[in-house]
Amino acid sequence: MIYNYAISNSGGDYMDYYSSIKELLINNELTKKAKDYSKNRSDLTTYYDVGKLLVEAQGGEQKAKYGNKLIKNYSRKLTDELGKGYSERSLKYMRKFYIWQKRQPIAAQLSWSHYIELLSVKDDYEIKYYIDVCKRNNLSRNELRNRIKSEEYERLDAKIRNKIINKESVELIDTVKNPILIRNTTGIADISEKMLQKLILEDIPSFLDELGDGYCFIKNEYKIKLGDTYNYIDLLLFNIKYNCYVVVELKVTELKKEHIGQIEFYMNYIDNNLKTSNHNKTIGILIVRENNQFVIKYKTNEDIISRVYELI
Repeated sequence: MIYNYAISNSGGDYMDYYSSIKELLINNELTKKAKDYSKNRSDLTTYYDVGKLLVEAQGGEQKAKYGNKLIKNYSRKLTDELGKGYSERSLKYMRKFYIWQKRQPIAAQLSWSHYIELLSVKDDYEIKYYIDVCKRNNLSRNELRNRIKSEEYERLDAKIRNKIINKESVELIDTVKNPILIRNTTGIADISEKMLQKLILEDIPSFLDELGDGYCFIKNEYKIKLGDTYNYIDLLLFNIKYNCYVVVELKVTELKKEHIGQIEFYMNYIDNNLKTSNHNKTIGILIVRENNQFVIKYKTNEDIISRVYELI
């Protein structure tokens, strides 16, 4: 617990709690004007303490869940006396913030606007996941909102979610979402592989985020020479975090066994011609319209994974 100002109320009656809440909010506004560097911490500290007072004023955490009449009255008085910014909804967020903070630590790197987005999530583990994502990627509020809206957490395998929550080590391929969301600007549902590649290239940062952390784009249609013939890798990436090349092949059909052979062939080429002794083995990601569980079951190379794409 990092936010614990001493709060005292002599009689614990309506006006005692209201006066304390009003004083906290006024002091917070003064602090934000005087010390710009401390705005975020002041917000989180103040709103935690306000939430605590609201819970106490309503007779405890269980009763507070249903006691919205008092919050409505406080909101009206605060708005009349202090101005905008203290709506009934805002006070409910403060109350929820306090109740939630008791179960897990607060990340001071996040702003109050981040926490408003997080408090819309019901599962504590999911909140932990997004807090970690925010800290690692320095996400803005809007970026966090988009991640939550895309159900990023739900698109990870349950075993992988547990690993991330428990801070266990994960492999590069563990963090690739399923399905992978790709924005469709064509308005056409039945697209070709070339069109799928074009859609990905139109917003390559979002695509790399769908794969996980640390991905860098090298080239699309990466040309490799085999004797007198040329082959083309759909997308060649590099992952800085895991220090390896990543071959991505796009298929607008169901996963087939020959797709496994094709991408494995390309991975071997990269290992033999680009990979150095300092790099880890190349990873392969097949992005397909539909998975085939039988093909997945009997593939032997664990460095190859298959993910379904979904046009949005």
